[in-house]
Amino acid sequence: MAMMRLRREDPRLVGSFRLHRRLGAGGMGVVYLGSDRRGQRVALKVIRPDLAEDQEFRSRFAREVSAARRIRGGCTARLVAADLEADRPWFATQYVPGPSLHDKVAEEGPLAAAEVATIGAALSEGLVAVHEAGVVHRDLKPSNILLSPKGPRIIDFGIAWATGASTLTHVGTAVGSPGFLAPEQVRGAAVTPATDVFSLGATLAYAAMADSPFGHGSSEVMLYRVVHEEAQLHGVHDALAPLIRACLAKDPEERPSTLQLSMRLKEIAAREAQGLHESRPPAQRSAQEADRATGRLDGPYTEQHTRRAEGPSSAGRPQQGRRPGPSRSGSGSAPRTGGSRPQQRAPRSTTGSGKRPGATNGRPGTRPGARTTSAGRRPANPRLLRQRLVVFVVVTLLVALGIAAAQGCQGPARGLGGSERPNQVSQVGQEQAESR
Repeated sequence: MAMMRLRREDPRLVGSFRLHRRLGAGGMGVVYLGSDRRGQRVALKVIRPDLAEDQEFRSRFAREVSAARRIRGGCTARLVAADLEADRPWFATQYVPGPSLHDKVAEEGPLAAAEVATIGAALSEGLVAVHEAGVVHRDLKPSNILLSPKGPRIIDFGIAWATGASTLTHVGTAVGSPGFLAPEQVRGAAVTPATDVFSLGATLAYAAMADSPFGHGSSEVMLYRVVHEEAQLHGVHDALAPLIRACLAKDPEERPSTLQLSMRLKEIAAREAQGLHESRPPAQRSAQEADRATGRLDGPYTEQHTRRAEGPSSAGRPQQGRRPGPSRSGSGSAPRTGGSRPQQRAPRSTTGSGKRPGATNGRPGTRPGARTTSAGRRPANPRLLRQRLVVFVVVTLLVALGIAAAQGCQGPARGLGGSERPNQVSQVGQEQAESR
């Protein structure tokens, strides 16, 4: 909640409370942040000086204090002290830290479905306690909901009235906020707990869309839409839209009760929160999900079923068949179709391992030093394996030809060097024969 410095005309001491900051101002008075002698912080509301002599405003202020005293539970700010006979009547409630729902949406934009449902469930449960006390709030809107660390709190019972009372029609007195008023309030009919249900539905729609379900315009235009036009819920989450639309029914009898609304919103909040929880693990175990994308299974499950498929023959398998490597004990050795591949690999590994240096586990072209890719998995593309095999054969042939060529070049050299002495002897003999 935004705080402002005290102005020159603001009091510094009210009752036993010292005032520190301004929390806000409304049509009835100013709300201050104060503290008592023990340091307990309170939100202290004081009637404006120009209205302190008006008995109508004093009566309205007294109703707000009376409503705060009658309500039990943690849905509202607890009443601490009040003085209705002072020159400027005031009352103090427990200070609720945290922004209003209006400020949070204005700063962060539309809220997620799970968060909207959680806030709505707490508010509807709080309205159950309000209505059980025989009070109808009549001005429930985003700015009158504070989001404390312990949950949302409903504030400002300035126009609250007993169940069954009609709306206030005094000149200069606001009867509510256009766009959040129920149709029966606009018509001047009796208010009931269903009136607060309508306002709560409009409030939750605002939290989900960051906009009023009845758009914008002058007070007259907004009130006309509330009575005669349907709410626009295009930006509301699919999980919440039917329930919010039921809350915004024109007929109070067609709206759900606060108890039904609380139970339904709790179910939606739990389901949406579970959906968010299930959507997070893929980002946390991306390597495992990459294995699943290629048809492989997770490690413990695969290892267990692979051993069952191989049976007793796995006991005599060379140790390199189970040599640990990056992600090989589980995901890399897993078959694509359950346990069919391990049964085929067992005989191949017994005949191929230990005989060809270029084969491991019966697969050609994969040497122990390069048996895995950079992601810790063996390439599963047959075409890549064939290409590697062709390269291996070509390189082998080239090496063989090179060795043969080298031996051919060295052979005559050794012959000349080794037969040099016999040739000299034969030449001497030939010369002797000619001399004879």
